[in-house]
Amino acid sequence: MITRPLKDVAAWVAYFDQADIPVLTRTQTALVQFKDNEDNLNGRELADAIMHDPLMTLRVLRYLHTHRSKRQAMEITTIAHALMMLGTTPFFRHFARLPSIESTLKDHPDALLGVMHSMSRARHAALYAQDWAMLRHDMESDEVVIAALLRDLAEILMWCFAPEPMLKIRALMQANPRLRSSDVQKHVLGFRGQELQLALAEHWHLPKLLQLLMDEEHANQPRSKNVALACRLARHSANNWFDAALPDDYKEIGQLLNLREEEVHERIQRIALQAAKSWTWYGVAPAAAWLPLLPTL
Repeated sequence: MITRPLKDVAAWVAYFDQADIPVLTRTQTALVQFKDNEDNLNGRELADAIMHDPLMTLRVLRYLHTHRSKRQAMEITTIAHALMMLGTTPFFRHFARLPSIESTLKDHPDALLGVMHSMSRARHAALYAQDWAMLRHDMESDEVVIAALLRDLAEILMWCFAPEPMLKIRALMQANPRLRSSDVQKHVLGFRGQELQLALAEHWHLPKLLQLLMDEEHANQPRSKNVALACRLARHSANNWFDAALPDDYKEIGQLLNLREEEVHERIQRIALQAAKSWTWYGVAPAAAWLPLLPTL
């Protein structure tokens, strides 16, 4: 467990490259249940379970792309396709024994709460991105979903392995909510989370398309903008539905989807309620818990 920031992004990449990345206990349980019923396995249901967990999603994509043959020219950008390439029996054999986040952070309850909030937020972002991609008739909506799910991957990993710097970042953000998270990360860590995110994605040979979709430098492109807005909405609404940044989010979402303001609000409320159904994976209150405080969304 790291107690103080390492010297630079390269040092963090080297550290995480050697780390045994944990997954949710709920993910471990789900994989056992799927394996016990392997003869009647529904691949789509398995993929959906994996995509509740950003770190399990990472492990699958990372394994596939670091072990692919030179003859495999096409990049695999979805979990469903990854499972087809791996095969179910090899998949269950390779991922049979995984460390859990809950065990990793058993002596760090504040950090455990922090990572659960981050993972819940990633799930919200993925569902927003999925809804908007389908509305935009995106033929490969799962790519957008995974990009949104993994866009804050560096933050999640930092909570797992470097809780003290993350707690400092959270304290500064809570003391002054107007601060930009990237600025606080730069102050505490010496770099923005996005820099570490992209460095890890490149080092682990994650698909170039996913790297493009996660890169805020390409947020002017519609699919990348979908991902960026979904993550922004998830982050701001996790604070509360009165967050000062939300009106701008709603406006940009409406422009992306060509929807009126009330239509944007209706879709957001519906997806927030859908995301709330997964709250037991993370054990923290979802954004939808605060919807009743609003006269209307």
